Amino acid sequence: MSDKVALITGGARGIGRAIALDLAERGWSVAICYRTSAKDGAEVADAIQKKGSRGLAIQCDVSEPKAAQQMAKQVEGEWGRVDALINCAGPYHRVNLLEESVEGWHSMFDNNLHPVFYLSQAVVAGMINRKWGRIVCFSMANADQLIAQPQLTAHYIAKVGLLVLARSLARVLAPHGITVNAISPGFVDSGSAPKEELAAMVKRIPAGYAGTLEDATSVVRFLLSDEARYINGANIHLSGAWGI
Repeated sequence: MSDKVALITGGARGIGRAIALDLAERGWSVAICYRTSAKDGAEVADAIQKKGSRGLAIQCDVSEPKAAQQMAKQVEGEWGRVDALINCAGPYHRVNLLEESVEGWHSMFDNNLHPVFYLSQAVVAGMINRKWGRIVCFSMANADQLIAQPQLTAHYIAKVGLLVLARSLARVLAPHGITVNAISPGFVDSGSAPKEELAAMVKRIPAGYAGTLEDATSVVRFLLSDEARYINGANIHLSGAWGI
């Protein structure tokens, strides 16, 4: 796997950053993209290179179709291929459904769901030619329950849509040696939530503790491996049994 190339959206922080560094340790060339976190992106690229792997940080607004497609072409032009697309970009905001703005509503789909479609279309041609590829999406642990979410409705619907998109892509791409799977985190300590807020959340997790970045990277690592070649269209809960 040391000659493989990964493209990670939202790779400057949190789970995306952890995945980038984990793959770099295993010899992958890793390109990450960020929208506004230029300093963080540069630090991740530098950390990747210090591990002896090729690292690249690209500023890109993946909600823009042409920009997303151009970024994928840039990585392929730089390194000749994209073997794994890992979609970690997933911003959200909490707002009552009746108070949500049209702009806020559209932004949740534009940033969570649509980029996976744009980027998947952009990278699959090369994967099909090589008869090997991996696409990983991040949903959320209770998305398959189709429950009411009045404080983050658009974000939730986008994450439900990701599950449908992942399964549809898996069905289409399986004959070409490409797998497409979703990971659905519950409460994972990625550094974004205040410690006191995370501690309060732990009371709701059956396992009794929040997930770690290593919990997330280990699942991705497995899905990218040849050992996972027959896992396709799956939705893996990463939640300590929360949300099921």
